[in-house]
Amino acid sequence: MALYLGDVKANVATSSNTVVGSPARVRGIYYTANASAGSIVVKDGGSGGTTVLTIATPASGYGNVTVPGDGILCSSNVYVAMTNLASVTVFYG
Repeated sequence: MALYLGDVKANVATSSNTVVGSPARVRGIYYTANASAGSIVVKDGGSGGTTVLTIATPASGYGNVTVPGDGILCSSNVYVAMTNLASVTVFYG
């Protein structure tokens, strides 16, 4: 039997922004890249908050990042800084 970890929700960002306005655990990320290589920086506490995850992204592609265990806890909110990306979907719970 599978372990129940609670409800999982998702929000999409098309620019650097707060994607979850309350405490949450980031469980996964799906992204669509632009023509140049870029990055995703996940922060706890807004644009000036603590960096909790950095992902380098390839040019002209897409990808999926699964966060192991219980995910990454953001105790304030979840902010995503995007460079050369069309969109980022954050799965959280």
